[in-house]
Amino acid sequence: MNSSVEWLQQHLMEIYDRNPYVKLLEMQIVSIAEGHVQLTMPVKADKHANLYGAAHGGALASLADTVMGVACASCGKRVVTIEMNINYIKGVSAGTTVLADAKVIHNGRQTIVVEADICDSQGKLAAKSRGTFCVIGRFENE
Repeated sequence: MNSSVEWLQQHLMEIYDRNPYVKLLEMQIVSIAEGHVQLTMPVKADKHANLYGAAHGGALASLADTVMGVACASCGKRVVTIEMNINYIKGVSAGTTVLADAKVIHNGRQTIVVEADICDSQGKLAAKSRGTFCVIGRFENE
């Protein structure tokens, strides 16, 4: 692996490990490759659940936005979200962990489009999201 790719992966792990919102929701980076990222998030009854004891849609949307943003960053680009949508397909019970998998489907100079799947602990699709991100800069190896 080339040193600039290794540097970027390590840098992203460090900055997202320090991110207060990522820490609040207890998201963890599982893997980073260029344009493909996986994160996990526990679904805790006292933090991530709605009044029915299932994962709150806002928590899943936050996970989707985060995993798609990290996928953009894995291409070396700093981004902000322009728009995103999410389709909730299946409820996820509190007490489990979800896996978010994001892939860049368009890596342009000004915008990046990413799709993300969020699966329950049995690997069943719980939500699907797509986002468009505005490129505002690059990550540089200082």
